[in-house]
Amino acid sequence: MKLQQLRYVCEVSRNEFNVSRAALNLHTSQSGISKQIKSLEEELGVQVFIRHGKHLQGLTPAGEAINEVAAGVLRQVDNIRTIAREHTHPAQGSLSIATTHTQSRYVLPPVIQRFISRYPGVSLQLHQGTPMQISAAAVDGTADFAIATEALELFSDLVMMPCYRWNRALLVQADHPLTQSSKLTLEDVARYPIVTYTFGFTGRSKLDEAFSRLGLSPRVVFTAADADVIKTYVRLGLGIGIVARMACDDTDRDLVVLDASHLFEPSITSVGFRRGMILRGYMYDFIEMFAPHLTRTVVEQALEHSGDARDPLKLLGDLDLPDVLY
Repeated sequence: MKLQQLRYVCEVSRNEFNVSRAALNLHTSQSGISKQIKSLEEELGVQVFIRHGKHLQGLTPAGEAINEVAAGVLRQVDNIRTIAREHTHPAQGSLSIATTHTQSRYVLPPVIQRFISRYPGVSLQLHQGTPMQISAAAVDGTADFAIATEALELFSDLVMMPCYRWNRALLVQADHPLTQSSKLTLEDVARYPIVTYTFGFTGRSKLDEAFSRLGLSPRVVFTAADADVIKTYVRLGLGIGIVARMACDDTDRDLVVLDASHLFEPSITSVGFRRGMILRGYMYDFIEMFAPHLTRTVVEQALEHSGDARDPLKLLGDLDLPDVLY
């Protein structure tokens, strides 16, 4: 049995049994993967994959168990390599972050600039996607860290560390009637068409919950995953925009920004990473740059309790999360 064979099994499974896609990801040939998997099955005396002709359609019961154990073995092999690299080249390596447009556009730039300045020998990759895609990338190892507001809690394989609280703002044109309101209410907002985030993005669930509690049915006429796209359609007069307050900056001078923090419950952005993952020194530093209260000591304590059924951070006491106001 070879590690390469186990890697092939896991990669084929991760790619929905598409051998050609797995071969592309692993920079090898489709025939080579098929040959090695067949060789593994012959050695073990069991069929790992369900086949229909030459095509793989799924895992057999034995294959499901083998795939799960193989994934664990490969993670431990990666951890061994991580330990070796940390001792031989502590300031060299790679860091892959999966996150949303809001984080990558408005929050991460100064953090990444500072990180690259401190660690020029670390290759940093930034992947954007939906919160579900981001979380899945951290679970399967495509990304080291997932940074998002929604969906991370749906993945039990992730250790979640809360980074900061944030709330929302309204964006309207200069002549909009809401600019004359001294104290905005949700009833005021619900009178106008709304342009906001697609469900599942950037705390959208908190927005819907707030209207629902008051029995209001807002007219959401347009949704997007990108705050800049939302702003474009507010400028076109499609409706009032509801965006993360941190997504409002100096480029929005043609729009009026109205505070909406009293209308909605705050949301919390977290960083998540795989349970059992060994973090490099520069990874701890990145987390602390992004969320200064998450020192290496705090993260290590959370990792010690990451196998606990309870939220590991509850075992550490309440952390005083900062509020993002920009």
